[in-house]
Amino acid sequence: MGTRRSYRGPRSAVFAPLESLSRTELVTHRLADAIMLGLLTDAEQLPSETDLAMNFGVSTVTVREALTALRQRGLIETRRGRGGGSFVRSPADDTTAALRERLREFSPGTLRDIGDHYAAISGAAAELAAERADSDDVQRLTAAAATLAAATMPGDRRRADGHYWIEVAAAAQSARLTRAEMELQTEVGPLLWLVLEDDADHVLAVARCRAVTTAVREGDGPHARSVAEERIHDAVSILTERHLELVRSDS
Repeated sequence: MGTRRSYRGPRSAVFAPLESLSRTELVTHRLADAIMLGLLTDAEQLPSETDLAMNFGVSTVTVREALTALRQRGLIETRRGRGGGSFVRSPADDTTAALRERLREFSPGTLRDIGDHYAAISGAAAELAAERADSDDVQRLTAAAATLAAATMPGDRRRADGHYWIEVAAAAQSARLTRAEMELQTEVGPLLWLVLEDDADHVLAVARCRAVTTAVREGDGPHARSVAEERIHDAVSILTERHLELVRSDS
């Protein structure tokens, strides 16, 4: 395990300075992703507009526009007066039926392409985590794996599994990899985690998380990468089979 660097975990990636694209959209997407993934929890108060502007390196006008967009999407609410501010409103979980409808829209080729991209990001993060993580990172990974093991409902399993892999990216000490993991989870994570509704697949997911945690603790980067990539490729294989079953049921 490596030496602790300035990067301090997944929440640091949420409030890190922005890339030089559309500033309002970047702030909106960054905060929306964090809310959707549970990094910012329901009823949690966001930092003030001034603090958000300072953290992101943007103007308060940009932050205000982003918060307006988040309110329109129902992801935050703003309270006035004493004790007021902007507060997170976590969205409702997608149902299994809704996720299957989304899966129906993806072709096998698209699923494979997404899987290749996701495996590359997840594998790189796991390997770097094994090289750079410290004991605090390992403790967070251990706790995240235990949360996944204790989860019984599909929605709780999806959130716990997603949180674990964000912690892996954070342990890689890379804000960019953490944001890439967050973006992919927001885009297709619920589909990839659809397999966690089955108890046997849940047990396998827990075993993989624990295997990566052990590899990170022991500094075994190649094994950590292998397990992380295998997780994505296996999930894509299962989803491809389910997609084809859904298509056949329509004909």
